[in-house]
Amino acid sequence: MNKLLFLFLLPALCFSQVNLDGVEILFKAKQFKKAETQITKFLKEHPNNLRGIEFLGDAFGYQKKWDDAIHIYKKLVDAKPNTANYHYKYGGVLGMKALENKLKAIGLIGDIKSSFIKAAELDKNHIDARWALVEFYIQLPGIFGGSRSKSLKYAQELENLSKVDGYLAKGYVNEYDNEPELAEKFYKMAIKEGGSLTCFNKLTTLYENENQPQKAIENIEKAHKKLHRNALHYQIGKVAAEYNIELEKGEHCLQVYLENYSPNDGVPKAWAQYRLAQIYTHKNKKPEALKHINLALAELPKIKPFKSQKEKILNL
Repeated sequence: MNKLLFLFLLPALCFSQVNLDGVEILFKAKQFKKAETQITKFLKEHPNNLRGIEFLGDAFGYQKKWDDAIHIYKKLVDAKPNTANYHYKYGGVLGMKALENKLKAIGLIGDIKSSFIKAAELDKNHIDARWALVEFYIQLPGIFGGSRSKSLKYAQELENLSKVDGYLAKGYVNEYDNEPELAEKFYKMAIKEGGSLTCFNKLTTLYENENQPQKAIENIEKAHKKLHRNALHYQIGKVAAEYNIELEKGEHCLQVYLENYSPNDGVPKAWAQYRLAQIYTHKNKKPEALKHINLALAELPKIKPFKSQKEKILNL
């Protein structure tokens, strides 16, 4: 009899599991509202399912429904106070709420800090919580408890867990604190240790922010030599177009990007056309510039920089 009952229950159990697995697919497809609806239906039948509740909080977070996400994650923290990730997510949405509502930000600082610290204490290997504390302490004004030394303390904890994360964190702290030479040093250490696209991008962005476009291009070229990513062709073209340097190289790289484009490259083809239009504008080649800006606008007609560039071209 028990075996027979189990056979009747099995389809229902499988159906529940499929529902939640399907939610992750919806998240990856950025169909967050649809995911919210599906999770809500699931929770009507399984109101105490913690995985479902967490997914609902995630769905609210993806949609920037901060108050709803705060309510859900607080529910999880209260239900399982020793689960590090619940504290981390709760602190995260409180932080996003603070960023959007400056009037309430001061009152949220204590809860944000305590949530991230609790997550780090509960899980000695929680990298994301430590990253959150690095950013929290370096961005927070000193009058409210911001501290470079505390930020670097958690950067060191990151380095103990993952050298790459530690070097990136130390680079970030020094970049934020207007110490570009130290930031460059640590970003280069991250590249040497890990060599991921993220590592190279951090150094490229630093060079761009410091108005060193030639160094940015050289770094991107090193990244391409190691990683062979088509997206890096766009990055070279972008720097060339924005800073009016290495125009021939920038033009060539953008043409290669367009020829080898796939959706996985991330940046729409319209932006490559826009960068080509910028380069031809620098070269005072009006017909070519007009051709490429029209191609950009045909794909993405509402982008303001595209419209502004076309006006600039027409005035050549």
